[in-house]
Amino acid sequence: QVQLVESGGGLVEPGGSLTLSCTASGLIARENIMKWYRQAPGKEREFVARTNNLGGSTTYADSVKGRFTISRDNAKNMMFLQMNSLKPEDTAVYYCNLVQNIQNYWGKGTQVTVSL
Repeated sequence: QVQLVESGGGLVEPGGSLTLSCTASGLIARENIMKWYRQAPGKEREFVARTNNLGGSTTYADSVKGRFTISRDNAKNMMFLQMNSLKPEDTAVYYCNLVQNIQNYWGKGTQVTVSL
């Protein structure tokens, strides 16, 4: 089993920054992919960014490209999302996702609110 715990959410003004963290524990496979998703009120969950642990390639949704940076610390089984130039439309619950051995694992999410 794998457990994922997100942290770092909060209230920030437009133009501000936040860094989210995701800590994975349990049986972590040598090869896996970790992703961030988000879900705004009344909307479907959407992909934000992904990174694998072999080679470190990254992919971003167009809506966050150039503003968000995904990274990970494989030794600590952690993933991060540095969010800059935040906009009100970035307001959502942000979820950590890990995919390994064709199984999907999710955290419970952390709330990010961008508002004056």
